[in-house]
Amino acid sequence: MKRNLLLIFTALALLAAGCCKQKPVENIIKTPVPTRPAGQQNVLGLTAEPIETVHIGVVGLGMRGSEAVRRLVQIPGAEIVALCDLLPDRVESSQQFISKKGKPVPAGAYSGEQESWRGLCEQADVDLVYICTDWLNHYPIAMYAMECGKHVAIEVPAALDMDQIWGLINQSEKTRKHCMMLENCIYDFFEMTTLEMAQRGLFGEIIHVEGAYCHNLDPFWDEYWNNWRLDYNQKVRGDVYPTHGIGPVCQVLDIHRGDRMTTLVSMDTKSFNGAKIAANHTGMEVREFANGDETSTLIRTEKGKTILIEHDVMTPRPYSRMYQVVGTDGYASKYPIGQYCLRVDKPADQVDARHISDEKVYEGEEMRALQEGYRNVILTPEFEALAKSVGGHGGMDFIMDYRLVYCLHHGLPLDMDVYDLAEWCCVAPLSRVSLEHGSMPVEVPDFTRGAWNQVDGFHYALAK
Repeated sequence: MKRNLLLIFTALALLAAGCCKQKPVENIIKTPVPTRPAGQQNVLGLTAEPIETVHIGVVGLGMRGSEAVRRLVQIPGAEIVALCDLLPDRVESSQQFISKKGKPVPAGAYSGEQESWRGLCEQADVDLVYICTDWLNHYPIAMYAMECGKHVAIEVPAALDMDQIWGLINQSEKTRKHCMMLENCIYDFFEMTTLEMAQRGLFGEIIHVEGAYCHNLDPFWDEYWNNWRLDYNQKVRGDVYPTHGIGPVCQVLDIHRGDRMTTLVSMDTKSFNGAKIAANHTGMEVREFANGDETSTLIRTEKGKTILIEHDVMTPRPYSRMYQVVGTDGYASKYPIGQYCLRVDKPADQVDARHISDEKVYEGEEMRALQEGYRNVILTPEFEALAKSVGGHGGMDFIMDYRLVYCLHHGLPLDMDVYDLAEWCCVAPLSRVSLEHGSMPVEVPDFTRGAWNQVDGFHYALAK
């Protein structure tokens, strides 16, 4: 009997040991990558024939669209030839503005119907369709515009779910047309200078970055036509507006230019303010509000680096895009205080253990003097002054538009491609998946389908 028991216990021990050696089941939600359709190739470094004068059609003339018109008429080599909005008075107002600026009044004027934009996309002389509608209409307009042989530039976020993201990728690859998201924050002056610093090795190897969109929208909810933005937040959980935060830090990390995002996990608070805000604006009782007041998403890359992204439009928290860059030898932060912090190496006999740290912190005038030594290649003093004089979020919108027209004019790759669009937009649907599964990790797909390390780092294309 004792011998039998011994044999049983020995067998169980060996079985347990064998189980321990087996590879554990990966606790991650897989995200499918559709097969690239036959005949398509990736559009990394995509170029098109140079365009002497870039003829632009603007769709959506509300807050963002009317401001885009104001900027685009001041860019050399650009001409607005078509305007579209559901409301005819907005088209007329933009026509009048263009005329007062001494520019030709656009021949194409489309309004009055939900799909009036189809006529603009079909207009023969339009080279670029510039889309500034509500989020829900970004995708169908962009898809049809590329089908009609036009390049497209789409306000943020360009796509709302994974089907739309893959749809835009496939359409751009199929038509060989540029599909760029209008992510203006990569062109802010601090971000552009810090990118230059990182590329020149000032911070050592970058290991962690942070970005956010924290913006109390209380004064702005009523400005969104038909209450579309608040309505979307009420219906959809997750970080629904990640691109301002993630765009600039992805450039620093060379995402799909030597590294890629692999895993994402999200957590959110419950909606403490959302339902109250919706009730105040609709005049009706609101029992459910999907979007948490605060959503945090952590992302890991192939090279073992991390990205933290936050979203908060429901609290009085001060405006912040966070923008922090952490390297092995330095640190940059734009919010709440602009500063750089660099490692100071000292001989062992000069180290004072009573000091918390011996890093060198640059702020104020000292920070600005440091930045002058790392001026971004496209941000000459003259161009910076021009951008600030035209404006658009302090000038970054103008730089975005200028670079878009410049690259199309010279037949160069754009600063942002359709894979940037995909990576920055995918945080919204994938964070929702994570949240709905108890904050489980979710796989971030390789939108380039295997080409994520074929390009050696981010750079601006410049005409020779």
